[in-house]
Amino acid sequence: WNEIIELFRAGMPLRKHRCRFKSYERCFKASEAVDCLHELLGSNQNFGPEVTRDQTVKLLKKFLKNHVIEDIKGRWGKEDFEDDGHLYRFPPSSPLKSYPKKPSCGKEVIKFPDWNEPKAGCSQEHIPVKSIALNSELWYKRHSIAIGEVPACKLAFRRELTQTNIEEIWKSMTLSRLQKVLGLDSLDEVLDTKLVNSKHIVQNVYNVNKQGIVTLEDKSKELPHWILSAMKCLANWPSCSDQKQPTYSGFERDVFKTIVDYFGQMKEPLLTFHFFDIFVSVLG
Repeated sequence: WNEIIELFRAGMPLRKHRCRFKSYERCFKASEAVDCLHELLGSNQNFGPEVTRDQTVKLLKKFLKNHVIEDIKGRWGKEDFEDDGHLYRFPPSSPLKSYPKKPSCGKEVIKFPDWNEPKAGCSQEHIPVKSIALNSELWYKRHSIAIGEVPACKLAFRRELTQTNIEEIWKSMTLSRLQKVLGLDSLDEVLDTKLVNSKHIVQNVYNVNKQGIVTLEDKSKELPHWILSAMKCLANWPSCSDQKQPTYSGFERDVFKTIVDYFGQMKEPLLTFHFFDIFVSVLG
């Protein structure tokens, strides 16, 4: 994200344009932005010449929504960018995403979850035992096999954790670990913790098969076997042990396109908008 923005800002020609009998300095047409960014993406190793002009327009829509660019009147925040003659400019403020800070020295902001203790007096097991000050003579009597008086044993009360307690513990530890990895004083900068479902975390932790893939409770929502095989093939490429795989040039790109086409046709995105900032921060 930051790399493409920096290249785009450095490579986009800015000049004077006229619109409705008025001149605007240091701006560019929407179609000129598409031309410039399309060429940059095509020559970038992270994208390549397969990037289409339509995909470039979609990225510029994201740029306008995230205030990387603004229209000539200073408006932004919507994805209404089109490949036409409308005028745009770069805002004076930096549009780059901030990189994570270095981890702070053991600063833990997220607190361990607490829950209500059981009410006192609800069971005899909760009655506190009075401590006894033992002198040498009493100690000898208590511990002598011949003389000693063995007191009755009592079971100490142990609090049983509920499923809700377990889920909250997993959520707190996960968020604490994420905050430490990102080196942030607070996750409020990149994530609304209320959107994190503790049940999903527990599901991902306890329901993993031998291949390391999370198994779903609803089997109808699992990925097709051929998609999993394609992803596994691509992950192990080119050192794949299966000798039955084709060896023609461009095979791995065809497999990748197959995977992209499958996920591109899904009704919902794999990464929701709420978790976009935290995802970018982790990649950073």
